[in-house]
Amino acid sequence: MRNYKSSDYGINKYSEGIVYKTANQIIEISLADYLKANPDKTEQDFRELKALSDEIYLEQDRTENRITQKTLSLENTKQIEDATALTIEENYIEKLDKQYISLAFKEFLKDGSLTAVQKRRFIMHVFKNLSMRKIAEIEKVHFTSVQESVDSAKRKLKKFFEKF
Repeated sequence: MRNYKSSDYGINKYSEGIVYKTANQIIEISLADYLKANPDKTEQDFRELKALSDEIYLEQDRTENRITQKTLSLENTKQIEDATALTIEENYIEKLDKQYISLAFKEFLKDGSLTAVQKRRFIMHVFKNLSMRKIAEIEKVHFTSVQESVDSAKRKLKKFFEKF
């Protein structure tokens, strides 16, 4: 069995609190410490943050494994950039950005600016990754009808996001 005491992921996963490992020390934030420092937060908030922390450490662990199992040439720095893990902060911000975009898309789809046809075709094209020709085939309509619907939905989406 792997020695989890030498793994940042293992240390964090198997501890009760959230663990931060620096070059010379390990800091563990317990539930009590978290609630004391954040009186407006709940135990559920702590559990969500702990789960996010576990997820970030796991992704970093997997990335480190991919890097150590490959031999990268110094000439090919693009490979090194691609294999580099995001920091905890970058990963957290990226996750928040994805959540924000997801919420914004949901609001856009609910705000009523799209017709039912535009909404259906936009979802099939963007979220289900179907080509416009495939959508036209499914709906038994001409390709240009689908293209016009999707293009109109994209213009409306652009206007919607300009508000933000």
